[in-house]
Amino acid sequence: MATETQFTWLLVEIGLAVLVQVIVLIGILMAVRRMGVKVESIADDLHRRTVPILETTSALLANTKPQIETIVSNLTESSTKLKEQVDDVLDRTRLQVVRADELVSRTIDKVEETTEMVQHTVISPIRQIAGVLSGVTMGFNVLFGKRGGNGNSPRSGDQRDEMFI
Repeated sequence: MATETQFTWLLVEIGLAVLVQVIVLIGILMAVRRMGVKVESIADDLHRRTVPILETTSALLANTKPQIETIVSNLTESSTKLKEQVDDVLDRTRLQVVRADELVSRTIDKVEETTEMVQHTVISPIRQIAGVLSGVTMGFNVLFGKRGGNGNSPRSGDQRDEMFI
């Protein structure tokens, strides 16, 4: 009989353990249900708050999309026109620089030609005339007995300086 009593106590202990497990599982189930209700409440609140924001954003994007497309199109067109105008201005500027360079080159050439012409037509004859006058002066000096040829007279140096251009 002792085994029967032990067996009975064992069944009672197993029954109590099962009962404790059932109570714990019921507690967990109730906690999960409360947590589910809270999560559902939070999800509903989040849904309630975000749906109007998303709808407003969607409407705003739908309304502004054509305007943004127009702005992008206008910017593209303006950029193309501006590039063409800048290219045109650059071409004109290059042409004007080339013209200015040619003008300066021609002017320098003319100045050089004029300098050479003045040298040949004015200065060379004046030097020749100065040489002839110097020779005539020397001749008169020799003729009238003044000493000449060495350039010691003070006036002959001044005359030469005045004649030199």
